[in-house]
Amino acid sequence: MKKILKIVTVVGARPQFIKAAAVSRAFAEFNKQSDDVCFEEQIVHTGQHYDENMSKVFFDQLKIPHPSVNLEVGSGSHGRQSGLMLEKIESILLENKPDWTLIYGDTNSTLAAALAAVKIHIPVAHVESGLRSFNRRMPEEINRVVADHISEKLLCPTDTAVENLANEGITKGVHQVGDVMYDSVLFNMTLAEQSSTIMDQLGLKEKSFYLATIHRAENTDDKDRMDGILNALSQIDMPILLPIHPRTKNTLGAEIDKLGSRIKIIDPVSYLDMLILEKNSRVILTDSGGVQKEAYWANVPCVTLRDETEWTELVTAGCNRVVGSDTSAIMDAVEKAENEAAQGFACDVSDLYGDGHSADKIATVLGEQGD
Repeated sequence: MKKILKIVTVVGARPQFIKAAAVSRAFAEFNKQSDDVCFEEQIVHTGQHYDENMSKVFFDQLKIPHPSVNLEVGSGSHGRQSGLMLEKIESILLENKPDWTLIYGDTNSTLAAALAAVKIHIPVAHVESGLRSFNRRMPEEINRVVADHISEKLLCPTDTAVENLANEGITKGVHQVGDVMYDSVLFNMTLAEQSSTIMDQLGLKEKSFYLATIHRAENTDDKDRMDGILNALSQIDMPILLPIHPRTKNTLGAEIDKLGSRIKIIDPVSYLDMLILEKNSRVILTDSGGVQKEAYWANVPCVTLRDETEWTELVTAGCNRVVGSDTSAIMDAVEKAENEAAQGFACDVSDLYGDGHSADKIATVLGEQGD
């Protein structure tokens, strides 16, 4: 008879669901092949990020398992949000007594689940462990550091992440499994190419536009930074598509109408549509960590509108330029990126984040517990 390994997966934002789906698929495949171990997974949605796109269509279209529990915590201050999640997650863990609590990334959901589990002696496995921006002013940095230091399995996407953990004295339970996001992109790009009509809807042609995303509070909540970024965007002599995040829309207010005709603002798009837009864009400007990597996988030069990045491999490989919010620095990076695009850009390094089978490796690492 197979040993049952109970997993409680805690997620709170759309990107985490997309990554967790890849691991859920790997659990199902592991169950078919293993003679000794069977995973039994419960997915808990904290409700941290309310996202209108996370409807039944979202789950069905991307073949993502629906969460069995939605804690409906919603937005709020870091303390209030984390505290409510901590209390509710603890109740679920006490009731289910899982063998592992599985967490992803660096959100308040990540931190709350890790704290809830470790205090009642349930081991934690952290996907995307070891990432560091070395900017402790970022709430995400605090979340990921604390989660790493109380996790038993640290599932790292890169060699750099492993080195970061070693520098902090963490070497036990560390596994370099590659980036599960790459698994997700490979799986979902096929779905996107089959179903997305976003290029036709917007009347876009391949490599005829830039794609921009701005959503981080460090930019949207700082008028000087936003002014620097918007000044640069308004000077770029190329159509720019800007799917606008609600936080960015609120920040801009009436200023949206002053951005110029070359900047086309649209509502947020689905994940599949975003993959297609990234693949067909000429240059990407973003403050998103995920979009930085998707640009690399799409072979599109990227300009990062932050002062630092967790994904330093992209900078070293010459696939990404981190420029902050200074208008002249952005324009200089855009000029270089445009020259690369004109010459048929392709990043020289093709395997920075694994082979697309990271989720299988995660399942194997956790499944060894039952051998």
